[in-house]
Amino acid sequence: MVKGSKGLSRRSFLKVGGLGLAGIASWRGLSAVGQNQPVQAFAAPPAQENGHHNEHGQMGAVGQVNHEFNGFHPTEILYDFDYGEVKVENGRTVREWTILALDREIEIAPGILFPGWLYGSATSAASRRAGYTVGQVPGPTLRCVEGELLRIHFINASTHPHTIHFHGIHSARMDGVPGVGRGMISNGERFTYEFEARPFGCHLYHCHAIPLKRHIHKGLYGAFIIDPDPEKYSGEEREAARRRNHQYVTAEGINEMVIVMNAFDTNFDGENEVYAANSIAFAYMNDPIQIRRDQLQRLYLVNITEFDPINSIHIHANFFDYYDHGTTLEPTLKTVDTIMQCQAQRGILEFSFADFEPGLYMFHAHQTEFVELGWMSFFEVVE
Repeated sequence: MVKGSKGLSRRSFLKVGGLGLAGIASWRGLSAVGQNQPVQAFAAPPAQENGHHNEHGQMGAVGQVNHEFNGFHPTEILYDFDYGEVKVENGRTVREWTILALDREIEIAPGILFPGWLYGSATSAASRRAGYTVGQVPGPTLRCVEGELLRIHFINASTHPHTIHFHGIHSARMDGVPGVGRGMISNGERFTYEFEARPFGCHLYHCHAIPLKRHIHKGLYGAFIIDPDPEKYSGEEREAARRRNHQYVTAEGINEMVIVMNAFDTNFDGENEVYAANSIAFAYMNDPIQIRRDQLQRLYLVNITEFDPINSIHIHANFFDYYDHGTTLEPTLKTVDTIMQCQAQRGILEFSFADFEPGLYMFHAHQTEFVELGWMSFFEVVE
């Protein structure tokens, strides 16, 4: 919730100042996390000569989110692929993670706290840096290779029962839904999910406890990437699989990123008031994503937005190839600049700025309401 507020609807967010988050200038008494001085949380629209506010102006939040308070940073989330711990059993590669469910507030925009339910991995970058398991939203991006045996040791350190449901192929016992197999994992309990990594692609995981919309919306979700195994293919398919496998990506000079499109209902009225890419409103507008002009860009994109039927992404001044669900080695859409995703839909975007001059290139949701409430970003193309 907003510190010092009694709750504002999404429509109220948009009406105050005329520019959503960018126009909210009248909330006095808001306190930044960890500070006692009142702050103005969002930018006021510029005043006209007659003293009235103009409804046209800059978007973006005033002030900075306290990433140290959150324990994670949206730029780090972009690039943090969690490969877990790998070992060999009876000649087969086994990949393991330890995942915790936690309860903790996070700051989703300057001065706006959200009571989150979070997944944390012992092997994520944030956890390795802190020296203990740090919860984050979205949860850690779990990455593996097609055909590996996966073990996910789930510990519920939350005050509520939770599960982990993986989008992929597995037995009913490992589906992470209430009433099937182990079902719900209560506070203090643990369970190990075990299954083979298939099919390759860009997938996701999330809590499947009831009420489902509450457990997902509160933050229990993350990206789950299965790389193709080049040894399973031949000819041109083998080369395409090799270029998608993390063991070869660095050598190919491909820059890979993950964005989870999400949103937050701050007053629990069934409508979102804040929209984001990787949880923090205007994160990549305030801190643009630097990309090299000579690199192929590969973006793993997942939509987990609750309460809205679709989300979208549009890249300015450029076009991309799109692999829906990432389960094909050839694009399902070629040369497009906008795609839509329903909740849990995901895919891979590939694009390049090789023929472009350096500079700031905008990308955002192509629902203007989402843009005004935080889902606005920039790529900064550099030499």
